[in-house]
Amino acid sequence: MNLIIKEAFGKEMKIAKELYLSKKWDEAFTHLEKAHILGQRNAIPHTINHWWMLKVGIRKKDGKEILGQIIRLLVAGIGSLLGRAPIGNTGGSNVGIMTPLPISSDIAKLFIKTNLPLR
Repeated sequence: MNLIIKEAFGKEMKIAKELYLSKKWDEAFTHLEKAHILGQRNAIPHTINHWWMLKVGIRKKDGKEILGQIIRLLVAGIGSLLGRAPIGNTGGSNVGIMTPLPISSDIAKLFIKTNLPLR
């Protein structure tokens, strides 16, 4: 993982974990979605991210999110290893597993800076 992307991913995960510990589930999930976009090209960060999304789903007692994250945990690392992660996908169960999404300008700038494709 590129150092710039790794640092951005780590920052978003740190914020998400702090919010999780404060029981601010929705705010934590928003940062997990951003971290997902940053980390989905790398199997280990991608899988860790989905684990935390599952934890939020459990805390919220959201059956759809729990099931969606269990499925994603089974395929996330494989998708990353095969280069099949859909760029921009936020990783929640409200989005199809293979659905690419537009990238926010702040993340797009990081991808451009590190020569990562935006599609």
